[in-house]
Amino acid sequence: MNRLHQLTYYFNHGAVAIAVSLFTLATVNAQTIIPIETAHNALVLQADAKKDLKTIFFGKKLANKEEYSQVSGQYKQTDDYSEQLNAAYTPSGSRNLVEPAISVTHADGNNSLDLSYVDHTVTAIDNNVNLLKIRLKDPAYNFEVTLFYKSFYKQDVIEQWTEIKHSEKGIVTLNKYASANLHLKSPHFWLNQYHGDWAKEMQPEQSELTHGIKTLDSKLGTRANLFQPSVFMISLDKPGEENEGNVLYGALEWSGNFKIDLELDYQNNLRIIAGMNNYASPYSLKPGELFTTPAFLYTFSNQGKGDASRKLQNWARNYKILDGKGSRLTLLNNWEATYFDFNEQKLADLLKDTKKLGVDLFLLDDGWFGNKYPRNDDHAALGDWQENKKKLPNGISSLVKEADNVGTKFGIWIEPEMVSPKSELYEKHPDWVVKQPNRPEHYFRNQLELDLSNPKVQDFVFSVVDGLFTKNPKLAYIKWDCNAVIYNAYSAHLKNQSHFYIDYVRGLYTVLQRIRAKYPTIPMMLCSGGGGRVDYGALQYFTEFWPSDNTDPLERIFMQWEYSYFYPAVSSSNHVTDWGKQSIKFRTDVAMMGKLGFDIVVSKLPEKELQFCQEAIKNYNDVKAIIWQGDQYRLADPRSGSVASMLYVNEEKTEGVIFNYQVNYRYGESSKYPVKLNGLDANKKYQIKEINLFPGTKSPIDGSKTYTGDFLMNIGFNPILNTDRTSVVLKFEEVK
Repeated sequence: MNRLHQLTYYFNHGAVAIAVSLFTLATVNAQTIIPIETAHNALVLQADAKKDLKTIFFGKKLANKEEYSQVSGQYKQTDDYSEQLNAAYTPSGSRNLVEPAISVTHADGNNSLDLSYVDHTVTAIDNNVNLLKIRLKDPAYNFEVTLFYKSFYKQDVIEQWTEIKHSEKGIVTLNKYASANLHLKSPHFWLNQYHGDWAKEMQPEQSELTHGIKTLDSKLGTRANLFQPSVFMISLDKPGEENEGNVLYGALEWSGNFKIDLELDYQNNLRIIAGMNNYASPYSLKPGELFTTPAFLYTFSNQGKGDASRKLQNWARNYKILDGKGSRLTLLNNWEATYFDFNEQKLADLLKDTKKLGVDLFLLDDGWFGNKYPRNDDHAALGDWQENKKKLPNGISSLVKEADNVGTKFGIWIEPEMVSPKSELYEKHPDWVVKQPNRPEHYFRNQLELDLSNPKVQDFVFSVVDGLFTKNPKLAYIKWDCNAVIYNAYSAHLKNQSHFYIDYVRGLYTVLQRIRAKYPTIPMMLCSGGGGRVDYGALQYFTEFWPSDNTDPLERIFMQWEYSYFYPAVSSSNHVTDWGKQSIKFRTDVAMMGKLGFDIVVSKLPEKELQFCQEAIKNYNDVKAIIWQGDQYRLADPRSGSVASMLYVNEEKTEGVIFNYQVNYRYGESSKYPVKLNGLDANKKYQIKEINLFPGTKSPIDGSKTYTGDFLMNIGFNPILNTDRTSVVLKFEEVK
């Protein structure tokens, strides 16, 4: 961008000055400086005299943009012999000595790659969102990479991805193809990562990063986040705390194999390289073909983990999760009430319980399909999506009609990516099944995947959903499950098996895009044996996700706490079930910290418990907008004390709700100290009242007293928790 174009840009974009400041600041000594600025942060790139594109700054933005060019001179570290340690997108095989972002084999067999800056353009999408494109090209080969930086000014979020193409005379093999390559400077780096398994999702671990490469990855194909989620935090200088510290959040928007390399180099700087996992996936790129990587998103805060999470939640509600600013349906699920053992009459009775309870929707779970091989357990019928005539002689349509008569909505469970070896679909289309020829089949939950890289399979999966809605136009909800990982990866459709893992996920997204094009507003839950597929690549097609099959409320407090760092409450489906030893009140209070549902036998509830649930749902309907759309503050960490406390406050800071739980039941444990609130207006006055009281109990909290926001944030408020009073929900409102 020359000086004339630069001035023209300033003039033409004056109206978006409040949006992301994304432009070429100066060209000094043939160095082009490109800052990507949001409300509080800046990522600053520089194309130097040799046309190498480098990262020269990342963190809280400077008041004077011209000073970014002086940042590098303040660091007196070991020499960068390759001059590529801080490359914005590191190629391999030329000068580079560290982990590359991209590695290729050219059509002539050469494995080297160099990427030189060509030009960049900026597009103002609206007054909050800008898109920067930077074009890089190999001087020796007709090979090009375009870096994309989509920045969200108010939310301090950046999405980054790449497009790769070439015009060489033959196939170029992409051996690695990251979405992003960040470079951070700090004396120390601390990693917060997550691990888990079924019913043990989102278990946190923290460690200081040492020299070498720490890799977070998955090779599961589907349910990629089962053992290791693709989200993480990096704290600079020292471990970040809830309300202080420099913290970077990262997440890959991809539902398949991922790889995140965290390399502390010999200069003591951190290089973050994130993208699809190149495991077993060298990609053969034809001349003129465009290879697009998924987006890697990140946000930075110098005010701790809580501030970073609120930025990410705000971004997700406004830009990523389907209908993130909309409403959600409370529901009653039949799974724990019946499992596979039900018939039309049982379901009709449960439908009436839905109305009796006061929720919006009845969800029919697994077991409603299959005739030649009935779905009476998890060993058969996946793929045979016709109603079981013995269980449902009048079909799904009669249940949808009955729900309408009762005055409720009807939803249904499906697992359309999967096939049971004992199914008609498997018998008719063995070539549609992901399995290695000449090798024994190995099952995960007694099932296999359908090959979504095959367009015919994509058509079939789409037809499963489309057929349900065509036959039942009033169907109001889909629970989309995915319970297996990929063993013996092989596609009978693909000629090049190294494309399989990538093309499977692309095929899944193609199906979901078709579904959303025809049914844009139908609520859908993303379920994957729990949190096995919780990522923003998938969540753009879903209204909510299922965090875990573990619904023990004590366990859920910890899980939901960790999920909330990356995902807003409006997206988290939380059900009241019979798991755990806690009271119905405790279970319901925990489930209210998100999108509330029930999975219980309503007819077996004692009178007072039913009365409590009915009143709790009314209370929830009163405060759900604050929970779903308000700012979330973690007040008392369950891992560091006997009390957990979570606050949601509306944008105007006039009302909110606080969930408090006793998580340590040892003798004498209680809320000995007041819990300090956050996010209030110090000058406003508030009243705090307890809601969700169990029938026949009286709150020890005086709801007539008033407190200033200053008092509540500096002194706090005691919810009066103890081993006899383990769950307390408080609603506060401004008093004028």
